[in-house]
Amino acid sequence: MLSPIAPSEGKLLISEPFLMDPNFKRSVILLTQHHEEGTIGFILNHPSKFKLGDLLPEMENAEFPVYIGGPVATDTIHFIHRCYDKLNDGEEITKGIYWGGNFEALTVLINNGSIDPAEIKFFIGYSGWSEHQLQNELVENTWIVSDQYHPDVVFSDNEEEVWREVIVNLGVKYAHVSKFPQDPNLN
Repeated sequence: MLSPIAPSEGKLLISEPFLMDPNFKRSVILLTQHHEEGTIGFILNHPSKFKLGDLLPEMENAEFPVYIGGPVATDTIHFIHRCYDKLNDGEEITKGIYWGGNFEALTVLINNGSIDPAEIKFFIGYSGWSEHQLQNELVENTWIVSDQYHPDVVFSDNEEEVWREVIVNLGVKYAHVSKFPQDPNLN
């Protein structure tokens, strides 16, 4: 198994370079929940074509990009943030990064222009694994688990570079992987 680190809340899942599943190709997933029954996370680098205001018209100033969190429950909206001081709510999943919170309070803050896009990220759906499913995928080397990342990468809007950056942060053993072409036939 490539990944010596066990998955847990706050860690990243990084897809292997040639994973062809379109849902997870070159994905970086922030894990928000991990226990015996399963795992939940959000893909950080797959933008949708929507802005938050397109999906929630009650948010007047909602020009926030919305990302595809994963293929599960794509009729739901989720968010992660680093503005607990403003929202006073959310489940801390790693130091300074929170999942969810009071949506009514968030709506007021967004409508007042009090939330900066660099403080929050919205998702349609989520990524989920049932009991033992993620462990089996780790054994198959589908994913690498990482705890070596700067929190800014979670909120980055440079989707193209997120995967490369987290691969390089894994160290010299993995840095060359960041240069692999997306299509191995082009090598």
